[in-house]
Amino acid sequence: MARNDRTFEERDEELQHNGAAAAELPEGTEDGDSAPEAESGSETPFPADSAHEEAFKKLQAERDALFDRVARQQAEFENYRKRITREQADFRDYAVADPAKSFIEILDSLDLALKAPSKGEDGDLRKGVELIRKQMEDALAKMGARPIPAAGEPFDPHLHEAIEMVETSDVKDNHIIEELQRGYKLKDRLLRPSMVRVARNPKK
Repeated sequence: MARNDRTFEERDEELQHNGAAAAELPEGTEDGDSAPEAESGSETPFPADSAHEEAFKKLQAERDALFDRVARQQAEFENYRKRITREQADFRDYAVADPAKSFIEILDSLDLALKAPSKGEDGDLRKGVELIRKQMEDALAKMGARPIPAAGEPFDPHLHEAIEMVETSDVKDNHIIEELQRGYKLKDRLLRPSMVRVARNPKK
């Protein structure tokens, strides 16, 4: 009996030992089984959200409209800048137009004085008038004013004003015979036309 009691004790100890080992195994596994491996593969993407897609398209349209507006405003500003630059250049070039016209009128008076018959004792006075006229002409040149060629030139209605048409066989038809008043240009702008007599010669 003593041997059988010891056998029961040994079996009870063995059962207790096995129970403790089983408790240490991960839940859901049995002895001899391995833990299940993680499944491989990527997740299935969610279907596109139509509301989000619509909002994205709207933002794209707003962005394109904004870019277009900025481009147009930049073009308008560039045109404005060019116009202002051109106007400023014109102002600088032609701001002297009125003073130049005043100088030209003085030159006219000096030319009339030089055309008057001179006497022997007026020689020094005449030289002084000629010197003043030369100085006035140089001042006009510095302003950019130039006399318009006239005598012997073809008549140009943009530069010349015909005071008289003269029948002649000595000068080509529609050419200037005589300049009565000198005309001037300021760079490309006409200050005043030349007053001239023009030949009428059908034979030439």
